[in-house]
Parts: sequence; structure tokens; C-alpha cells
Amino acid sequence: MSLITLIPLFPLIGFLINGIGFRHVPKSLAGIISSAAAFASFACALTLFLGFNGQPQIVHLFDWITVGTLNISMSFQLDQLSLLMLLIITGVGTLIHIYSIGYMSHDEGFGKFFAFLNLFLFFMLLLVMGSNYVVMFIGWEGVGLCSYLLIGFWNKNSNYGNAARKAFIMNRIGDLGFLLGIFLIINHFGSVEYSEVFSKIAEGGYSSGDKTLFYITILLFIGAMGKSAQIPLYTWLPDAMAGPTPVSALIHAATMVTAGIYMIIRSNIMYSLAPETLDIVAWVGLATALLAASIGLFQNDIKKVLAYSTVSQLGYMFMGLGVMAYSSSFFHVMTHAFFKALLFLGAGSVIHAMSDEQDIRSMGGLRKKLPITFITFLIATIAISGIPPFAGFFSKDEILAHVFEHNKLMWAFGVLGSIMTSFYMFRLLFLTFFGEFRGTEKQKHHLHESPIAMTAPLMILAVLSAIGGFFNFPHIFGGHASLAAFMEPLFEQSAIEHVAVDESLEITLMIVSVVAALLSAGVAYFIYVVKKTVPVAEGEETGLQKVIYNKYYIDELYDTLFVKPITALSNFFREVIEFLVIDLIVEGVGKLVKTLSSEVRLLQNGTTGYYIFAMVLSIAAILVWSLKSFLLG
Repeated sequence: MSLITLIPLFPLIGFLINGIGFRHVPKSLAGIISSAAAFASFACALTLFLGFNGQPQIVHLFDWITVGTLNISMSFQLDQLSLLMLLIITGVGTLIHIYSIGYMSHDEGFGKFFAFLNLFLFFMLLLVMGSNYVVMFIGWEGVGLCSYLLIGFWNKNSNYGNAARKAFIMNRIGDLGFLLGIFLIINHFGSVEYSEVFSKIAEGGYSSGDKTLFYITILLFIGAMGKSAQIPLYTWLPDAMAGPTPVSALIHAATMVTAGIYMIIRSNIMYSLAPETLDIVAWVGLATALLAASIGLFQNDIKKVLAYSTVSQLGYMFMGLGVMAYSSSFFHVMTHAFFKALLFLGAGSVIHAMSDEQDIRSMGGLRKKLPITFITFLIATIAISGIPPFAGFFSKDEILAHVFEHNKLMWAFGVLGSIMTSFYMFRLLFLTFFGEFRGTEKQKHHLHESPIAMTAPLMILAVLSAIGGFFNFPHIFGGHASLAAFMEPLFEQSAIEHVAVDESLEITLMIVSVVAALLSAGVAYFIYVVKKTVPVAEGEETGLQKVIYNKYYIDELYDTLFVKPITALSNFFREVIEFLVIDLIVEGVGKLVKTLSSEVRLLQNGTTGYYIFAMVLSIAAILVWSLKSFLLG
């Protein structure tokens, strides 16, 4: 058995052990088994990465579906993209598993939780390792199932169950588009294997703007909009905060929401030949980045702020994809995995210390009681705000530089999003860790730093958030853009042309972005530290602040446009169509049969003379019919 096959096998084994015996496996073992399974997968992925020779490798397990000339196999593909995704998923995933041992230590569903975490990891690995779109789709649906299980993990709370259903249903909407895209690929190319499809495109003389490729790419993008929370299918992700905090970290940083970006990068040759789709991807990404960032400005739930920051950062990644900055977008996927996992796990440490309180209006001054959490959270905040030399600066500015080449107005709006990002993140930092404590005396007495199982992953992620930008250190600073160079073979078949940006202009763009972020952080410091402003209580918001705080009432709009009409239609079918039509037909047939049978059964009265009389009549009728036939014949 090869190392490639072992990577998804370890989490599957962990799931089976904890899933089958979650009531019997001791807590001390359940967390260790799941964490060891994740780490074993990471060790295998790292070994493969270190020994990778640059040539893609396909491991064929078995032929799965054969219909005519169509053959769909269960097989894995190892190349630059899948290797990098494997390292992110298993590396960050292992740290989240270890963190969960401390965070979930008092939960009665401890073993079940780790079983679901391992299953989530297994399906995400399947998604990025598959050598064709069908295997990707299995993993795609699998992570959707696991998100439902984990978001609604505390299922005794009906609101959490509603959030899980919302995530599941909204993802099914996007998944329908993805599935139709796969059907179109099968119909047009006769295969779902990446190597075969992409070779046919490269050798088939397809020109830019080909209509078939446009339809395929737009359908695939609809799938990405659902899984990676882009307008209009983004509202499920903020509500996904209902799950335990490690789940939020896993979904937002290392697994599910990156699937859409992975899929587009994997399909880059099709997207590069569909400029109309790329324009849609870029503008949808920009709109999502700005909308989510603006909503984050006034949120007071510590996890909700981070959730909208994820939606916004995903928008930046899609904006980069839309201008064909594929490696830059993936660079941001990687750095975002580091600092967003750190932010969510740091938020979990705060919630743990605050006795499950999530409202930042009830916090303040926590840096003294939670020094490790504070320092690591500060590093992540600087990183996501795009301030050098931390990771987010290099990846976000690289995207913005490519966007500037493509469209100056889009770049200006991108900088505006960066300004809002810096403001709401430093607002979160200052309200949580600075000033005076605003919680109850009971909460104040309970304040303490988290155990080592929780703080160790924070410290490791803090280091990665600080140095992650150097993995693709730009040429302008004397680097070699190592990540971009490593990924370059993935884009050989795509006609990617970027206008070279003058070094002085590139530095100017960086300075503008950094100064804007610093000024925004300074404004947040003045408002929330110097002036000690505390956000107003629930329900006291006014004007534009109220509109933004209520997320522009988009959930209410969806409820009015879609949920209520569908509910009304369902009630109509239940109360009218089912009762007056379906039940009437079904029950009418039943009553007719019953009535007829009750009359016919009277022929069977048990009297011998009656039976002889009926027999004589029958014989006479047969004889008359036979005689008639003989005479006429």
C-alpha cells in the first residue's frame, strides 16, 4: 500500500474506531486516536512533498463506473496542487484536533465529536486527492454532510439545528450547479479525468470565449459559490458559528470553504479560456469581500466577526482567481489557513475563559489574564490586516497587485475592503483584550489561560502566521517567489499573461495598502482604547449602523422571497392537493374495491343447491355460445 493511499485511510480508521465505540472508548484515548490519525496523514503528506520530483502521479485503485465508452475510476492524483492542499489540511487539521482535546474535554459527546472531525478530514482529503471530478464530488458532498453533523453537534439547541440545516440546504443549491457542470463535461468530453479533459482542451483548438467552456465554468462556479460562501450563497457560513469553535476553525481555515478555490485552480485551463466567467468570478468576489467586511464592522459576537472576515477574505481569493492570479490566490488560501485558524482557536480560548460568553461587549482587559492567547491573537490580527512583515501582507498585496493590472477601480475597492478589515479586526482585538473588564464578577473570577493542549497549537500557528509570507517571498524584496515557481507547471496549458508591474509602482501600491491598514487600525485604537467606546446594547442601534448590524436584512429578504413562498406552497400541496386529490383518488379506489367486493362476496353463501344452480346456468351459457359459434362459423 502506497503512502498516497494511506493519507485518507488514517482519518477513516480514526472515524471507525471512535464512531463505532464512541460510548466505550475512554476520553483520554478518543482524542489521542483522532489526533494521531490526523498527524499520521500529515507525516505521509510531508514525506511525499519532500520526495516529490515534479511529475504528477496517479494511483489507480479500481474501476468504479463503466457505461459504454465512459469509464470513471476511483483513483488519486498527486501533483503540486494536491500536495500543498494535503499539507494545509492535515497540518492545520492536526493542530485543531489537538486543540479540541482541551476545548471539548468536558463535553459528553467527546468521542462522537472526534469521530466526526476525522470523517471531515477524510472527505476533504478525498476531495483534493481525486484524479477526476466525480471523486472530487464525493469529497465535496462528504464535507457538506460533515459540516451538517458538526455545526449541529449540540443538537439539543434548536437554533443550532436550524443553522446546520441552513448550511446543508444552501450548499445543495450550489452543488446542483456543480453536478450539472460535471454532466456537461461528460457530455462534451466523454471523460471526467482531469488529465484527459485538460488534454482535449489543450489539443482541441478551443479559443478564448468558447461557449461550451463558458457554460461548464459558470456551472462549476455556482458550486464554488455555495461551498466557499460567495454572494448570493454566503449566508450559511456566519450561522455555522453554532458549532463548537474547533469546528469553526476547521471549516473556515483548513477544509470546506477552500474547496471552491481549489476546484477553480484545478480547472484553470477551462477558466482561462472563459473570460466572461472570470469577470463574473472577480466581481462576485469583490462584492462579497466588501459586503462581508462592512457587516463585520458592527458585529459584537466574537465568532461572528471572524465568520464575516472569512467570507470577505474568500472574496479576495475569488477576485484573484478572476484576474487569473491563480498562484497568488492559493498563496492567500495558505496564509489565511494559518491566521484564521489561529483567530478562531484564540476566540475559543477566550470563550473557554469567559464561561462560554461570546459577546465582546462583556469582555475587556483580558490580555492580563490570557497573555498567550492575547499575543497570538495580536499576531493573527496584524497578519489578516495586511501589515508587514506578517503573512497576510504578502499574500493579499500580491492579489491586489494583479488586480491593479486588470482593473484600477477594482483595485481601489479592494483597498477599501482592506481598510475595513483592519478596522473591524483591531476593533475586535481592543474590545476583547484592552480596557477594563466588563463582564460579571463570576466570569472575572473564572478567567484563566487555557491548558497547554490549547495554547500549544496557538503558538505554532502564531509562528506560521508570522513567517508564512516568506514561503512566497516576492522578487522585489530579493526573494524567489518559491510557491509560485513550485505551482507553475499547473498552469502550463493556460494562456496566462500578466503585465509586468514597475517595481516603483509595486512598492507604491504596497505603501498605499499598508498605510491605509495602519490608519484604520489607528482609528480603531482611538475609538475603543483612547475614548473607551463600547458598542451599544442589543436593539439600540440606529440608522445605517442598525442596517449593517442586521446584515442588511438579507436573511429576512431570503426568507420573504424563498422560504415563506416555498413553505406556503408546501402547505398548499399538503392541505389541498394531498387531501383533495391524492387522498381522494387513493381512498376512492380503495372504497370502490371494498364496496364491489362486499357485494360480490354475497355470491358465496355456502348453499349447495345454489352452487348447483349456478353451475347449470354456466354450462347452459357455454353451450349456447358454442352452438352460436358453430352455426355462424
